[in-house]
Amino acid sequence: MRDFQNKTYWIVGASEGLGRALAIQLAEVGAKVIISARNEERLIELSEELGSNSLVLPMDVTKESSVRSAYSKLPGTIDGFIYVSGVYWHMSASSWDREKAEEMVDVNLVGAMRCLAHLVPKFMKQGSGHIVLTGSIAGYRGLPGSVGYCASKAGLMSLAETLKIDLSKSNIDVQLLNPGYIKTRLTDKNPYKKIYVMTPEEAAQFSVMHMRSNRFQSSFPRIFSIISKIIKNFPDWLYFKIFS
Repeated sequence: MRDFQNKTYWIVGASEGLGRALAIQLAEVGAKVIISARNEERLIELSEELGSNSLVLPMDVTKESSVRSAYSKLPGTIDGFIYVSGVYWHMSASSWDREKAEEMVDVNLVGAMRCLAHLVPKFMKQGSGHIVLTGSIAGYRGLPGSVGYCASKAGLMSLAETLKIDLSKSNIDVQLLNPGYIKTRLTDKNPYKKIYVMTPEEAAQFSVMHMRSNRFQSSFPRIFSIISKIIKNFPDWLYFKIFS
């Protein structure tokens, strides 16, 4: 079982929702947390709540210069990296918004790759590391009204699998979190009724439990995950008939 006491974790996307709740829960079990996001004011508020075991590092994951600058300010050893940054807009292919679609992919997927381009070599050099990426149950298959979002999460989930394979002979552990609906300002944008909605605090509890384990991925909440996995295995003709 992984111990977080006196370990340093960099949480990217810590200003709201799951990232914020994760920072609080990791700090409670003894971790030192470096918190990053675009909203510096929210990060400072969180840091005041966390106390001396936190470091504020504002960063815009859509800009390589910002990622590079933040990375240069990290302390010598980083034990873990958690990527929770995400944006979402409900969007159908028939009402395409190019800027929003591209931003979803840029923040949700490419932003993680920008960070990892710096961190993976660092972890390789120090001989250890823990990478946690946040996919989504929505990344299992394409869903209606999810242009940009499903693609970005499916890409991030595939990236996690590739990292797990490529780094299997190193001392770098890679894990994947696939949450369902978490009540945040993002999911509040959904125009349809949501089921099995978790609070950020509940989702963070699932996440920390998974991060303590040796398993690669965890999808939660469990009932919603089981239903989604059954649907994932529907034959194409049935899947498209139902969801179209």
